[in-house]
Amino acid sequence: MKIAVASEGKEISSRVSERGGRAPYYLIFEGCDFVEAVKNPFATGSGGAGWSIAHFLADKNVKIIIAGKTGPNMQMALEEKGLKFKEAEGIVEDVVKKVVR
Repeated sequence: MKIAVASEGKEISSRVSERGGRAPYYLIFEGCDFVEAVKNPFATGSGGAGWSIAHFLADKNVKIIIAGKTGPNMQMALEEKGLKFKEAEGIVEDVVKKVVR
């Protein structure tokens, strides 16, 4: 199962970003295996970041999104796409291991 983690950096040792829609990066995992780091194309700019990143990650076949927080628009988009959201803080790699267990 693919998991995307909002991250402050592009390494698995980075901290989970509090900003779901405007996280600088999303790190993609297949189970506990790191697949890729994706620079969030919606991190800056006008409104709609949460909605846009939810659809972007759904197109990458992600099933679970992990971030510190999300706004109401991102929550609605995640529900619309059938994605699960888990709120977390800490180091990306550690958080993924806890979710996969």
